Amino acid sequence: MQGKPRIAVIGAGLGGTAGAALMARAGFNVRLYEQAPAFSRLGAGIHLGPNVMKIMRAIGIEDELNRQGSHPDFWYSRHWQTGEELARIPLGDYAVSHYGASYLTVHRGDFHALMTAALPAGVLQFGKRLTKIDDQGDCVRLEFADGTIEEADIVIGADGVNSRVREHLLGPEPPKYTGYVGHRAVFPTPIDSGTLPFDMCVKWWSDDRHMMVYFVTSRRDEIYYVTGVPEAEWDMSKSWVPSSVQAMRDAFEGWHPTVQALIEHTPEVTKWPLLERDPLPLWSRGRIVLLGDACHPMKPHMAQGAAMAIEDAAMLTRIFQQAGLSDHETAFRLYEANRTERAGRVQKVSHDNTWLRTNENPDWCFGYDVFAVPLVESAPRQDAA
Repeated sequence: MQGKPRIAVIGAGLGGTAGAALMARAGFNVRLYEQAPAFSRLGAGIHLGPNVMKIMRAIGIEDELNRQGSHPDFWYSRHWQTGEELARIPLGDYAVSHYGASYLTVHRGDFHALMTAALPAGVLQFGKRLTKIDDQGDCVRLEFADGTIEEADIVIGADGVNSRVREHLLGPEPPKYTGYVGHRAVFPTPIDSGTLPFDMCVKWWSDDRHMMVYFVTSRRDEIYYVTGVPEAEWDMSKSWVPSSVQAMRDAFEGWHPTVQALIEHTPEVTKWPLLERDPLPLWSRGRIVLLGDACHPMKPHMAQGAAMAIEDAAMLTRIFQQAGLSDHETAFRLYEANRTERAGRVQKVSHDNTWLRTNENPDWCFGYDVFAVPLVESAPRQDAA
């Protein structure tokens, strides 16, 4: 191996982009391969808690995110019909003083664009759909649909719930449909609904479904909602399908007038399956390692799925800096040992959909600092053949 070890990150979603940005800033030789021909401002919102914002500080985009995003004062949980307050979790100035960073909500596309812009020139390559991966022992050979071939010393699979890299490590296995769908819509904030002001961040709960609502800009001129609604079956050949205002009316009949106002002002809504996987028997083998949804996809009910991918990326970077890349297998075991418990806990709470429904203490989640948490040692692992 001559020169700096070559790191290939497969998938330029939030986790992969964060990893490439952090590793580039740390001086590593990293390339980021994305199958899409370009990025667009897709219609979705995202929560960025203090645990994520500390990583954005390291990437250099914390200040701009604070300017662009909405800073909710509280996370409210409310009764689906009466609007009664079930919980009020302090955020806003409390988050800054208590956790050392802000809590904000922002448009996912705006967030992704800022992280992508933080990458050095030449790191990100579009139009690279991975078709074959071959760990040859001394390097990994990557073949792409455009006919190009690349070699890397380390490959990081950040390619999502249907990861080709995960499939290479563990064989083909579809993710599990959870029996729930999520409706997503982002649109100009209604100003004539008669129900203003909207809470800046609120989750409406009934026994079997919910709606999460928040602003995605500092001006509060765009609002976003995402739901969790039971649906017995899903065609797994489709990653999403269009929905309709009438379908939303049917799913949320009898809900609070504020929810009804949001539905009536919805110009376009889509429907997505909520998918999971059982905990994987391994996160790495040889020169290949996984992060984010490639190894621990979860329901979005804690608003921490992307956060776990970004934390994975930061932890992997931290361990590369500390342990070096000459013994990648030891580094990978250390990474897994320091991420499995936390990612598993978030995955379980997300599955149960109980997060912040009552006035619980979220410190264990929001107060986590991937750069400061003491590292645990890893034990030797016996991989399956």
